[in-house]
Amino acid sequence: MSDHDDVQQMDRQEPTEVLILLEEIMRNYRLNMLLVSMFITMFRSNERSRKRGGRVTQEVMIDSIPAHVKQLDRLVRVSDRSCIDNLRMDRNTFGRLCRILRDPAGLIDQKCVTVEEQVAIFLSILAHHKKTRVVGHDFMRSSETVSKYTHMVLRGVLTLHEIMLVKPNPVGDDCTDSRWKWFKGCLGALDGTYIPVRVPIVDTPRYRNRKGQVSTNTLAVCDRQLRFVYVLPGWEGSAGDSRILRDAISRPLGLKVPKDCYYLCDSAYANSEGFITPYKGVRYHLKEWGQGSQAPQTAIELFNLKHSKARNVIECSFAVLKMRWGILRSPSFYPIEVQTGLIIACFLLHNFIRTNMEVDPYDELVGVELQDGYGSDHDDPVLPTINTVAQTPMWTKKRDDLAAAMWAHRASV
Repeated sequence: MSDHDDVQQMDRQEPTEVLILLEEIMRNYRLNMLLVSMFITMFRSNERSRKRGGRVTQEVMIDSIPAHVKQLDRLVRVSDRSCIDNLRMDRNTFGRLCRILRDPAGLIDQKCVTVEEQVAIFLSILAHHKKTRVVGHDFMRSSETVSKYTHMVLRGVLTLHEIMLVKPNPVGDDCTDSRWKWFKGCLGALDGTYIPVRVPIVDTPRYRNRKGQVSTNTLAVCDRQLRFVYVLPGWEGSAGDSRILRDAISRPLGLKVPKDCYYLCDSAYANSEGFITPYKGVRYHLKEWGQGSQAPQTAIELFNLKHSKARNVIECSFAVLKMRWGILRSPSFYPIEVQTGLIIACFLLHNFIRTNMEVDPYDELVGVELQDGYGSDHDDPVLPTINTVAQTPMWTKKRDDLAAAMWAHRASV
């Protein structure tokens, strides 16, 4: 073979060898890139994994962050109906609450949780009595985060008690409301209610009421607009301590009652300074004055009827309060000190809603019968009868004068 033929054969072999070499390089490159991609995926997955309930679950932050915003938008930015159903207030009232919790109460936006989300978490727990794990699932937050901001918002709400507790206005001479026009100078009504609580086993005897339920007494005073003026939760022993009650009444109740003003109370209290009670031994409960019953035959009976209709405002207040906040209808798992704070917070937020919402939808749920007083009275009184506080002659005469005036004008009552 000539040299020329050898050169031609080598020229034909070189492209084939080059192609084989390039193919080998590409194969190695693809393999290396696949390995690099696998290492990156494994590293990022380990970095973003979170441990919950003893199990490791992967959370992709790019998916969870929009979920927080989406949940809050569904609650407070879609419609007033959705906001009321979930948080018990309309969007405007929710915005005002967040505003006063920012400035006077001192709540601030955290790194990943805004004040609006903190407040929404807190209201969800009060409204529906959900556990922190359930609320955490709704808001894509851990139970620890939910618990942390629940306590922060609770402290913020409690610091606003002077703002949220109302100052009642006495019934004036120009009042035309048939329930109140005879009670000039009346500031509202006073009564107590049972609220279920959960306490350690050793403490249950002190919190067990006459019906065998573990609960705490909450004494409250409300005005004519179903807003609370005074709240005293957490008496030891639901049967009540006569000495504590006597001292509370003699203060009276820590309330500054203006001269000639008073509150309406039931027969468990004494007719003394600042308190007007019904006549004992005479028909009083409104269910005794229902259709088919005999009309009032004396001034005392007429007074008891008008007194019962007016004092029923406290029953309506309790009914609306417990309809609004589910946490008041069953015991919670918080320590008793925290449960007491949550009870007070429910009363304060109830006032805030009543003041800032033009129409409270829970008024309609209470029903006409409760507004008129029928079927709203306690069969089992929350408070024991107080026999250690003597009636005041001046206030006994005031009650007699009211009864006489009602009877004299009974045609227009």
